[in-house]
Amino acid sequence: MSAEEEVKSTTTPVKAEEETKTVESSLPKPPTSNVFAMFGGASLKKKDEDKKEEVEEKKEKSASKEDDDEEEAPESEDIHFEPLVQLEKVEVKTNEEDEDVLFKIRAKLFKFHPDTKEWKERGTGDVKFLKHKETKKVRLLMRRDKTLKVCANHIIAPEYKLTPNVGSDRSWVYSVTADVSEGVPEAQTLAIRFGNKENADKFKEEFEKSQELNK
Repeated sequence: MSAEEEVKSTTTPVKAEEETKTVESSLPKPPTSNVFAMFGGASLKKKDEDKKEEVEEKKEKSASKEDDDEEEAPESEDIHFEPLVQLEKVEVKTNEEDEDVLFKIRAKLFKFHPDTKEWKERGTGDVKFLKHKETKKVRLLMRRDKTLKVCANHIIAPEYKLTPNVGSDRSWVYSVTADVSEGVPEAQTLAIRFGNKENADKFKEEFEKSQELNK
């Protein structure tokens, strides 16, 4: 190695380091808090704090106002109105209070009108066999749905006879001498129809039992 090469090898790293320091010193330094202060950074932070305090004060004032409103709110008065008409409780009687229900079934009732020679429907509802607690007599009572109007009301007399309706196995026809559903005893021919044959047979069975009790 020549003397010139030795000089180059020993001086090159030092020179490179010096050049690096020179470059670093020439680069701009990162901004400090003072620099932000120059451009209003500190004042912005202070503004945020002031705004936060202002919001808190508004909340406190709002809560204080609500408390004051609650304290100043007048107490609710108990308003009472007297009814213009005094209604008395009326006990409604069905005239079934002294009777026991022996049998009840749903059916549709028809009445035969001799003048027009036709059947007219009287109503649909529950048919009941009622036994009086003292006389032990059994009567048939039927009321229409909803209106509860009586459409059949008669004693199940031993002489009454149920006969099958022509072309139907779920209805019976019979005549009574004194049906009082209209308020006045009246001889009528009635037809009663059920939802199925089983109900019709059950009605006939209970009807004949009641006839035995009324003998």
